[in-house]
Amino acid sequence: RTLHPRKEGEEMAAGKKEIWVFGDYRNYFQNRVTLQLLSRATDLARKLDAVVCATVFGHGTSEWVGEYIAHGAEKVYLVEDERLAAYSCELTTALMERLARTFSPEIILVGATSFGREFAPRVAKRLGTGLTADCVGLDIDEDGLLVQTAPAFGGNVLTRIVTPLRRPQMATVRPGVFQEIPHNYDASGEIVTIPYPDDLPHDRVRITSSERIQAVSRNLGSAEVVVCGGRGMGSKGRFRNLYELARLLGGEVGATRPAVYAKWAEEDELVGQADRHIRPKVLFSFGVSGAIQHTAGIVEAGFIVAVNKNPNAAMMKMADVAIVADAHQVCLALIKELRKRLRG
Repeated sequence: RTLHPRKEGEEMAAGKKEIWVFGDYRNYFQNRVTLQLLSRATDLARKLDAVVCATVFGHGTSEWVGEYIAHGAEKVYLVEDERLAAYSCELTTALMERLARTFSPEIILVGATSFGREFAPRVAKRLGTGLTADCVGLDIDEDGLLVQTAPAFGGNVLTRIVTPLRRPQMATVRPGVFQEIPHNYDASGEIVTIPYPDDLPHDRVRITSSERIQAVSRNLGSAEVVVCGGRGMGSKGRFRNLYELARLLGGEVGATRPAVYAKWAEEDELVGQADRHIRPKVLFSFGVSGAIQHTAGIVEAGFIVAVNKNPNAAMMKMADVAIVADAHQVCLALIKELRKRLRG
């Protein structure tokens, strides 16, 4: 159905509260954060007796609208126009502000992607509400408030933040924190089509052309096998062997904060409560002590193999298989054995 937005101050129709998830479909098949947020919104909606909604702005978006309904959206607010074919922070901010003022959602959730981190604070500022950035947890408390859990002080502590007075309650959430709902082919939902507002400000940035460039693949969030290394690897040269092991296993490489700070690994390979959450079927952990800042990001791993000289390390206690040995030597032995089997 098509609805025309109400004017400011016009009375809202009685109904349930709504939880909105911003639909970021630009890299749908690799970036699953919108689906993950729809999943968590479904859990929150049960506690609030609310409706899960997705907002979709773009051109030729019917496929993504269907996908969001299949993954938990009960309602989709759709603005479809060729002027939205390319993502624009200014236009998206103006549209989200307009819709939020019209339909008064209780909660707005946005993926903490590069675009989401640019767009969400602008919306919060215009709506005069708060925003908790880079959340790693969301819940509803006994007062019906959204409890937003986010890392602080360099990830050494987790803070619980609520927005008791302003609405909507807003948060950006890191990819990989929540598990998406499986695709439901029988799902149905309401599509509310909003005409492109004629009085929307013109975008001050004009895209004349664009070109897709293949980035280096580091799909830690979806990898079935992850080889994770820590300070116990001893040096950057030794840490590099983990990349060969991951290649032979068909997996990806993760790292602890000390390994990243030592420049042994890249920032986007960092795994932990304040960074990337992963859920591989098999996790190999080499020279990782097991500080809470790291282990909070791997609690959903299916099977953990840990290698460390210290049998009392926290990582060894949470492993399914704990090998008390030099991490570098075990890594080299595995590489040698895998190469031999591949040649065979």
